[in-house]
Formats: sequence, C-alpha cells, structure tokens
Amino acid sequence: MSTPHDTPPVAAPAASPAAPAPAPRHALSLVSPLVAVLSLAVAIWSWSDSRERVRELKTELGRRLAESGKEVSESRLLARNADDAMRQVSERVGHIESLMTGAQQQQLALESLYKDLVQGRDQWTLAEIEQVLLTAAQQLQLAGNVKAAIIALEGADTRLQRANKPQFTALRRAIASDLAQLKAVPSLDEVGASARLEALVARHGSWPLASAQRSEAKPAARAEGSRDLGQEIWTELKHIVQIRRVDRNEAILLPPDQAYFLRENLRLRLLSARLALLAQDQAGFRADLDAVAQMLSRYFNTRDAGVAAAQKEVKRLASLQIVTRLPGIDASLAALDAYKGNL
Repeated sequence: MSTPHDTPPVAAPAASPAAPAPAPRHALSLVSPLVAVLSLAVAIWSWSDSRERVRELKTELGRRLAESGKEVSESRLLARNADDAMRQVSERVGHIESLMTGAQQQQLALESLYKDLVQGRDQWTLAEIEQVLLTAAQQLQLAGNVKAAIIALEGADTRLQRANKPQFTALRRAIASDLAQLKAVPSLDEVGASARLEALVARHGSWPLASAQRSEAKPAARAEGSRDLGQEIWTELKHIVQIRRVDRNEAILLPPDQAYFLRENLRLRLLSARLALLAQDQAGFRADLDAVAQMLSRYFNTRDAGVAAAQKEVKRLASLQIVTRLPGIDASLAALDAYKGNL
C-alpha cells in the first residue's frame, strides 16, 4: 500500500516532455484510497464520537430521568403532604368555625343572661326603693315622724347612688326635692318637752295648796302678871280660827281627801299632755295643759316659788306647736311610678 511519501520517484520522468498525461491519473489513483481511508477514519471517529455522545446522552438522560423521577416522587410526596396539611388546615378551620359559632351562641346567651340579670337587679332595686318610699310615706301620714321619713329617703338615695345608673337620675332628683322640703320643716324637741312634763309630774306633790297657807301674824306678847282669863281664851281662839286672804274661796273648802284627788287629777292631766305630745295631738295637748294651769291658779298657792315656776313652765309648754303641716313625698312616688311604667 502506497503512501504520500512514495510520490517523488514518480515525478522523475517529468523531464521528458513526451509523457506528461499519465501523472494525474496515477495521483488520482493514490488520492482516492487516501480519501476513502480518511473518510472511513472520519466515519469511524464520527461513529465512535456519536456513540460516545449517545452513551453520554443516555447516561445524562438516565441521570436526569432518575433525578426527574426523584423530583416527581418528592413532588408527589410534597403534594401528598400538602394535601394532608390542607386537609388538617380545613379540619382546623372547620373546628375553629364551630368554636366561633359556639362562642357566638354563648356570647348571645351571656348577653341575654346579663340583660335579664340587669333587668332583674333593676327591678330588685326598684322594689327596695318602693318599699322604703312607702315606709317614709306611712311615717309621715300616720305618725308625723319627719326624722324617720328623712332617714328613709336618704337611704333610698344612697341605694340609687350605689347603682350609678343614668336611668335613675329623675328618681334621685325627685327624692332630693322631697328631702329638701322635709328638712325645711321646723323641728320639735319632743324628747325635751316630754322630759319637762315628767319633771312637773315629779314635783307636783310638793306644791302647796291655797288652803294650807299659814298666817304670818304673830300672837301678842303676854304681860307677866297682867294676863287674865279672857286674853288667854282670845289667844287660843286666834290659834284655832285664822282669817286668810285667798283669791278663791273654793280652795278653803277642800277636805283632805279631796286635796288628794286634786293632786291625782293634776298628775293625770300632765301625763295625758305627755301622751298627746307623743301622739302629736295638738288639741289634746293644749287642753290638758290649760286644765293644769287652771288648777294651779285656782287651788294652789300661787305665791309659792314652786307653784309660780310651774305656772310659767306650763304656759311655755302650751305655746309649743307640736303639729306642723308636713309635706308629702308625692314627687318621689310619682317618679318611681313613671320609671316603672317605662320598663
């Protein structure tokens, strides 16, 4: 097999001008196998390279397919996990929604219960206030006890103040108005007046009667040795019969048993005046004290200091106004009825 290095010997006969035509044909015959060899080599190299590339491509494809399969598996696993997570989330959302629904129902129930409780407490408060106001009205109408009515109204206002609700404002204003009217009523020292009457009852037994007055005239002195029987008789008669100056002759005629009943009558009149004071019976109070004043001036010694002091005390007591025109608590009761009507 010839190679490209064998061509120089062939070129030697070129000096002969007689044979130039056969050289190209010979060269072509040498080049063709070379080209064929080169082509074959290139083809072999190409085939080998292609095969290598195909192998690499197969390997890469297999690797990528494996990676893709792994990624697909991971994707599927992630998808399953996502589905599980979504399912769990959906379950939790459903549970939360059910809890929220239950909470809303409980809130509505609590609001309804609170509303009922508030209304119940308001009604209970109103019942207490109504009872207090009715008690105050009874104290004023039946006993005329202004102090008890004031205490009752102040207690009702304190109860409403602790409640601290604006719907009670009108009722509190009405109670404040009635309180102001009651506090403006002139106060009577009932206990003091009763004690003064008791003091008169305790001292009435010491007041002397007019019929028990002693004559202030002194008997004439006896002259020694010159007193006769007539003078002695006259002196004795003056001790037995005495002439007194009194304003009422009826007092002299009172026997001892009637004097006792007179003092008892006087004591009973003083006690009756005390009862009239406690009952706020103005007419009975003055009638009893007027009767006591008449008995003192008619049957007792008005020149005695104790009797004179008793007369002044009885006069001062009789001037007391034990009954005054008391205001009612109509404003408070009307405001309470108005509030109850709006419930």
